[in-house]
Amino acid sequence: MITRDQIPKVLDRPVYDAEGNKVGNAKHVFVDDATGQPDWVSVQTGLFGTNESFVPIRDATMVEDHLEVPYPKNTIKDAPHVDVDAGGHLSRQEEERLYRYYSIG
Repeated sequence: MITRDQIPKVLDRPVYDAEGNKVGNAKHVFVDDATGQPDWVSVQTGLFGTNESFVPIRDATMVEDHLEVPYPKNTIKDAPHVDVDAGGHLSRQEEERLYRYYSIG
């Protein structure tokens, strides 16, 4: 689990999937409004980092200089596109859509 204090160490670091494949680089960490704990990390993916995918960060771990997430690379890259509001928050609907996609109850 990534803590609030670890957020600066996560940003702009490589993100690896459950099988050790590099997915991209961590761009933003989103915290839960109610708990203040990290909830999602956005990962720049694609050839030139032009795409951004959201990944749950609750079961992620920092390993040396990178973040490891327990999801396959293809699952992350195929995640639904999410629009973030101007204040840097996910809407309730977008968050629920991501929870369903990652099968998080």
